[in-house]
Amino acid sequence: MTISRLLLPLCAALSFAAAGSLPTEPATPPPDARYKADILVIVAHPDDETEIGTYLARAVFDEHKRVAVIFGTRGNSGGNSVGMEQAAALGAVREIEARRALATLGIFDVWFLGGPDTPSQDVLNSLETWNHGNALWQAVRLVRLTRPSVILTWLPLYAAGENHGDHQAASVIATEAFDLAGDPTVFPEQVAPPRNRDDIGNLTEGLHPWQPEKLYYFSDANHHDFMEGKGPTYSSLDNSPSQHKSYAELATIEMSKHLTQGDSGQIAAKALRDHNYSIFADPSRLIFAKSHVPSGVTDGVFQGVVPGPIPFAPAPGYHSQPSHGLTAELGGPWAFYKLFWAAHGLGDPTSLLATPEVNVSAGQPLHIPVLIHNNTSDNLPVTLTLATPANWQTHRGPGIYPAAPAEDTPAELFLTAPPTTPEAVWQTITINLTTPGHAPIHLPLRVNLSPGSMPQ
Repeated sequence: MTISRLLLPLCAALSFAAAGSLPTEPATPPPDARYKADILVIVAHPDDETEIGTYLARAVFDEHKRVAVIFGTRGNSGGNSVGMEQAAALGAVREIEARRALATLGIFDVWFLGGPDTPSQDVLNSLETWNHGNALWQAVRLVRLTRPSVILTWLPLYAAGENHGDHQAASVIATEAFDLAGDPTVFPEQVAPPRNRDDIGNLTEGLHPWQPEKLYYFSDANHHDFMEGKGPTYSSLDNSPSQHKSYAELATIEMSKHLTQGDSGQIAAKALRDHNYSIFADPSRLIFAKSHVPSGVTDGVFQGVVPGPIPFAPAPGYHSQPSHGLTAELGGPWAFYKLFWAAHGLGDPTSLLATPEVNVSAGQPLHIPVLIHNNTSDNLPVTLTLATPANWQTHRGPGIYPAAPAEDTPAELFLTAPPTTPEAVWQTITINLTTPGHAPIHLPLRVNLSPGSMPQ
């Protein structure tokens, strides 16, 4: 075959192009509008959404907002007040309960990340069992699919009465997804166009980066003082103009579908029978986390929200801070949250809770991790002692800890709460650290002794 014959197809293509006869490709379709949400709720278990059920009723029925929900787990470790189903079978039941419950509010776009229900108070336990990276991968995908203006999630903070590490894991992942979904270099396979969307075998996903505009938290802590003035509040007792019921009644109807749960669905079912909706007498309290549009702390959730996409707004990220001398802090989730809040531009967690706190039931164990930071060039013997209220038992922790230079030394403290308490009370445990030549360090921990605490 001669060179001239090889060039014939190219010459023909060029002649077609010159004649304007190249085929017109079909327009690229926009993102699927069926799944566009105004609000994306990211929580841990079926029935967690009931914490803000009255606000969701208001948003859907009377503000005409589109709402989607992500559950981190199916609640497979919860109790069952109506049957023997447990473990994976209970998870299957609770998934259907959640879908039926949300359907009463007109919410049908519901996803589950598939993490195991992990009963503990430690967010790090839940992030481990959920497979943190995989859960975040899924959450970012769903943010990009639903393209919400607002994300609502649990508060990422260890507050007394906020008894489930899964709640906090959901909030950590929600916050990370809020900050990452608009970055095309994060999970890039999700935003790469498919080779042929009409064919099979595509592996890239064809989504678009998406930057949500506002992030709010909520909490079921057993005290609300730290939430006052930190975000908008919505009355639960107002009547819905469109439904002719109070938002409290609408939220009670929604909650009543979670019948496996004695502390939510069963209570709501009884409230409906009694026509008593006082379980939702309290308002929906939200905590303003961050906004990429103009909005005051206590302004309404949709104040400042604009239609369409906004530019990607990266979080500050983690930056190490210089430290000097001998310092110490509570470790575990307490230490994590201090770093997490700074990295995500949330401010200082002590602006909400000035003193670390925890909830413990009478007679139950309490684990307190401590991190000793030796920022000197010397080996330092650090003496750790505990000051506890009456009837606490200390099993392990006090002693002398050799702190190597420029190293972090962990100390693990194990105690048992008093065997009985007449009523819920607040007490303070203080960890004291002393070293010759250095100022003493005192680390207080507020403990709420009350029944119903999740084991650590």
